[in-house]
Amino acid sequence: MSTLTQGLIEEIKTAPESVQREVAEFLAFLQARGKGEGRESLLPLAQTAWAADWDTPEEDAAWRDL
Repeated sequence: MSTLTQGLIEEIKTAPESVQREVAEFLAFLQARGKGEGRESLLPLAQTAWAADWDTPEEDAAWRDL
């Protein structure tokens, strides 16, 4: 494992979960872009990422009366 990889792992380990999620999303974006995939291939990734923030009882309660 390279020192760059080790350094990134250590930084990610100490980052808050929200930052870790953002890093994972960005990495998936970069990998998809490198494969020449279009935006439609990123939709499932975005939905998964959004689910962590939006599919919660708190969000359901906040939007219930709208």
